[in-house]
Amino acid sequence: NGTGNKPVKKILSTIGMENVLVVPEQENPDGHFPTCPYPNPEFRESLEVAIALAKKEKADLVLATDPDCDRVGVAVKKEDDYVLLSGNDIGCLLMNYILSGKQAQGKLPDKPVVVSTVVSSKLTKPIAQKYGCEIRYVLTGFKYIGEQITKLAEQGCSNRFLFGYEESYGYMAGDYCRDKDGVVTSMLVCEMASYYQMQGKTLFDALEELYKEFGTYQYAMLNIMFEGEKGMIAMKEIMDSLRANHPTSIAGKSVVRFTDYGQSVSTNLVTGEQTVVTLPKSNVLVFELEGNASVIFRPSGTEPKVKSYITATGENKEIAAKLAQTLKDAAEKLIKG
Repeated sequence: NGTGNKPVKKILSTIGMENVLVVPEQENPDGHFPTCPYPNPEFRESLEVAIALAKKEKADLVLATDPDCDRVGVAVKKEDDYVLLSGNDIGCLLMNYILSGKQAQGKLPDKPVVVSTVVSSKLTKPIAQKYGCEIRYVLTGFKYIGEQITKLAEQGCSNRFLFGYEESYGYMAGDYCRDKDGVVTSMLVCEMASYYQMQGKTLFDALEELYKEFGTYQYAMLNIMFEGEKGMIAMKEIMDSLRANHPTSIAGKSVVRFTDYGQSVSTNLVTGEQTVVTLPKSNVLVFELEGNASVIFRPSGTEPKVKSYITATGENKEIAAKLAQTLKDAAEKLIKG
């Protein structure tokens, strides 16, 4: 029910995607979103009507752009259902697809750059390293990703920028756009899915290959609401407490590094060494744990809630998912006290 209908159909037609269906009930602009309880591609509820149509038509892929078409959700056919990929899953898949494709074609620029946020997956790091690509981490907000293109442009080398993403389903490829872009992302996702399909693979298969190469990553998200003036006070007290009395272990996992973006200090808790954080000050606390896991806390900039981003790794998906849930439970206890 938004602005993405015509441009997305146009760009998919341009690259030869002919068998594209649009959900009739959600095709035209309607700010009431009558068939969608949450007009947000992060939630499966937003895709239920589309998934019903996909099952009927036996579609391979479901895409949902948000109402202003700067974000994209993706669901992939798996047996008799469709499974929603996380924002991190899509971001890592696209990053690997773009870098591997550029390398295979001999079109990787000198000193290529990709950008992600401090709360997004760190699977991006080994992917970037594989292709000799610099990865820059910035604060949450696409203006910071776009800012990196501007900095490169000022140096006369904006072509070095290849891809940027944040875990909340925002992606951007190329240096001609300075904000997340649902139109080009829709094209890239379909192109990527087609590429792997020609090899007899789904996007899930491609993701499993990344896990086999770099380790299995699973994620969890926690949002704790605080209403009213008392809620705002409580949020401040929680963040101040985590900052001043930060735990040395979470769910039995030792904290190996604590980074306080509000104080611009990162501390290695094993050696005690401190380093200065060069990013702008922001009320974000990062706990890096043993085993390449992490728990991150920050208050929302738009809603009265404290958000926690959990990353877990393990030998397989089940082990990593179980740890992610355990860390999520521990994070909730730390917030609620």
